[in-house]
Amino acid sequence: MPSFLDALKSQVGRKILTGITGVGLILFIIFHLIGNLTLFGDPQAFNEYTYALENLGFILYVLEAGLAVAFLLHAYIGISIWWNRRKARPQGYKKYQSKGGSSHQTWAAKSMIFTGIVLLVFLVIHIDTFKFGATETIMLNGHEARDLKSLVIATFQQPIYAFGYTVVMILLGLHLGHGFWSAFTSLTMKHNEYSALIYTVGIIFAILMAVGFLFIPLYIYFAGPDAALISY
Repeated sequence: MPSFLDALKSQVGRKILTGITGVGLILFIIFHLIGNLTLFGDPQAFNEYTYALENLGFILYVLEAGLAVAFLLHAYIGISIWWNRRKARPQGYKKYQSKGGSSHQTWAAKSMIFTGIVLLVFLVIHIDTFKFGATETIMLNGHEARDLKSLVIATFQQPIYAFGYTVVMILLGLHLGHGFWSAFTSLTMKHNEYSALIYTVGIIFAILMAVGFLFIPLYIYFAGPDAALISY
């Protein structure tokens, strides 16, 4: 019975682990966007959503630990694969040609290591800004709760955050565009006759996620003082 360390060392094991963690992170991104869009719901919908999450107690710690492991494992495998390829072919080739079939070696595919590292750094900043950022306390259904909605609005009314997040969300779209297809490939779910369809679905999915996320900071920034009324 192969161990987890054996899987990390083998090419097949790393591909499967990359696919599993990739699918898990894709699901997280979907649910995270759905949660963020509650900003445009009832006046306290977003605060109610975050309050519910923060009061999951032990379940929240388990989910956060699982996400941390998935992010770090995904990043570690991706960086190690890139580093091993770089050591094997330090100077690279002037022209890349894939063996058989249509190639998915787009700019997004070749920049996965760059976009991945940017997203990892962004994640640290994002958590520090919103999870640990100072907030006012409000009364919510008879309970004290953090006013995260006000923190989000105040943060995205600053140009460096509004446009910085926008750029990162575009990079997220690029990463997801190739990552979606790559996850299916890594999990051996790729069939030649469906490869193009899966890739197209991945691109559409990536665009929807990127636009959904970047719409929030841009809307808040350009709405200015009226951003406090985004629930109406």
